[in-house]
Amino acid sequence: MTTAQGTDIDSSARALPAGPFEAAVEERRGPTMRDALMTGLLVIYPALATVAAIVAGLFLAGAGGV
Repeated sequence: MTTAQGTDIDSSARALPAGPFEAAVEERRGPTMRDALMTGLLVIYPALATVAAIVAGLFLAGAGGV
């Protein structure tokens, strides 16, 4: 039976240059404009979709006032 007592494998996490399939991570200092836009879209889009669904439901139910 083989044991792994004599191995010298270094498995510690350290900063290595990105390989061909890994994106290099830039050090971030705080929220950026991209973060604000994505947050805005994630909040506003569902709200607008909800309002559009309610309006469409009222229109299809005949409560459009026409």
